[in-house]
Parts: sequence; structure tokens; C-alpha cells
Amino acid sequence: MNGNSSVPHRPGRQRYIPLLYRVAGVNALLLAATVAVTILVLEPGRESSFRVEGEGAALIVALLLAVAVNVYLVRRVVSPVQDLTELARRVDLADHGERMPVSNPASEAGELASTFNEMLARLETERRDSTGRVLAGQEAERLRIAQELHDQVGQELTAVLLGLARIEARVPVDLRADVAEIQGAVRGSLEDVRRIAIELRPEALDDLGLESALAVLCERFAERSGLAVRQQVADRLPDLSRDEELVVYRVAQEALTNVARHSRAHEADLTLARENGALALTVIDDGDGLPAGHTAGAGIRGMRERATLIGATLTIDGNPAGHGCRVRLAVPMENGR
Repeated sequence: MNGNSSVPHRPGRQRYIPLLYRVAGVNALLLAATVAVTILVLEPGRESSFRVEGEGAALIVALLLAVAVNVYLVRRVVSPVQDLTELARRVDLADHGERMPVSNPASEAGELASTFNEMLARLETERRDSTGRVLAGQEAERLRIAQELHDQVGQELTAVLLGLARIEARVPVDLRADVAEIQGAVRGSLEDVRRIAIELRPEALDDLGLESALAVLCERFAERSGLAVRQQVADRLPDLSRDEELVVYRVAQEALTNVARHSRAHEADLTLARENGALALTVIDDGDGLPAGHTAGAGIRGMRERATLIGATLTIDGNPAGHGCRVRLAVPMENGR
């Protein structure tokens, strides 16, 4: 950021002159006043000769040169403060890692930048911890609801089906079609309950691992949405923690859900492989892509929060091969995983 950038006006915020202009302006006024006072004190009556002999032009050129040097030096001094102000305006705790470059704080500006970096690190740590607690609570609640749906609602619907099967042969013939219709509705409700319970807490992830869970997710998603979902998972995945596996699965689930709801796509590709020292999950569709002026909704914010929890990077952009959108989650692999 250079010193000529103007301060953006925001509603409710008063405009002000940037620090560079204020300091340089004060220095220029002091310099001009010092020169004028020096001439008047040391050589009184000499001011008329500047107009006659042309010395005034030389003096003005010298003053302008001194002012230019002063602006250059002041800009070097205040530019870290301007850069820090710009970073503070755009910083996003969900996009971790952005810092002010400070090698060795040798001035108040450098010390301020170093302190600001430390503050950002503390805020990111606190946000990650609080997000982790919230998401852990959400997963615990998902598990509880899934178990209640399976153990209570599912069993009650199964009992209703068994009861209807027992009385089917005893009802009058003209009512058997109605009983069969009710049985079909109950079976549909039972399937919906099972589907919701699986979406709330994927059994395949707990029992079979991430690769199988993603395969089941893509298969069931294709059946339910009618999209052609292609899946490609690397043969040897690195060892992931429980939290990392859950984040990868939830991001894949949310990305596919967004494809079905918003993109008007016909196909989607899900890949999971090593890329540049990270485990990359990529979901690409052939839909409409991101609209102009798009703002992140609850689903995208949730994916970013989950990515932040495990130190991963989430990027959402256009499909590099054409129309559509690409969601990419990069989980850093450390310690030779």
C-alpha cells in the first residue's frame, strides 16, 4: 500500500487526512517558516533581491526538493502503520495465517505490528477453541438425535408396519388397498428417518473409515438427487485424526448439498488425494457457478469454520475446466504422514 491511497469513507465514520500528509505538511510549513525567519533575521531587507536577482526561484526549488525528500522519508516511516491499518480492515479470522511482515521490530511501528500479529494469533487460537467446542457440541447433539430417531421413531414405525401386516388379512377386501397405501407411506417415512439419522451421524465413517463413508455418501446422494456423482479416492490415504476425518466428510457433504440445491448441475466429481504436501478434497460441478456479488451463506461459513478447526484451507472458486464451481479443502500433512 502506498502513501497516496485515500482513506475509504464508511457510514458513521468521519473523514480524516492520512498521517503521511499531516506529518509532511507540518514539516513543510516548519521548513518554510524557518527559512523565512532566517532570511528576515540574518539579512533584513534582502527579501526584495529575491525577485530582482532570481534568487527566489532557486530558493523555491530548494524548498520543493527538501519537501519531496521529507515526504519520501516520512512515507518510509509511516508506511508500516498504513499497511497495518489496511490489514486490520480486511483481516478475517476464518482465513488464518495472514500477518504483518516483521523481521526485527526496531521502531514503534514495528513493535505495533509485532504486537498486532501476537493479538491475531491469540484471537485465532481462541476462535479455533470456541469453534471446536461448538462443533463438538453439535456433533454430540447430532449423535443423540440420530440415536433417538433410530431407536425410538424407527422402532415405532417398524412396529406400525408389523401391526398393519397382521391385520391386513383380516380387513375387508375393499379396505386392503387403503391398508397397503398406509403401509407404503409408513415404509417411506421409515426410510426418511433412516436417511436423516445417517446424515446426522454417518455410521460408515465410524465403522468403516473415511474412504467407505465418502463412497456411501456419493452413492446415496446420487440416488436421492438424480445427479451423476463420480468419486475418486487415493488408494493409500494418510492417517487422519478423528476430527480431520469428520471435517473432510462434513465439507464433502455440504459441498454436494450445495450442488444439488443451488447449482442446477448435472454432474459432480469428488476427489480425495495428496497434493503438494496436503490431503486435498475437491468437489467440482458443471452448474451455474458462483453468482456475481455472492455472499457466503450458513453452509459456506460452516465449512470455513470446520476447516479452521483443523488448520485446513478452504477455497471456493470457479471450475477451471469450464462452467460450474470448485470447492477445495486442503488438510496439511505433517510429521511424514
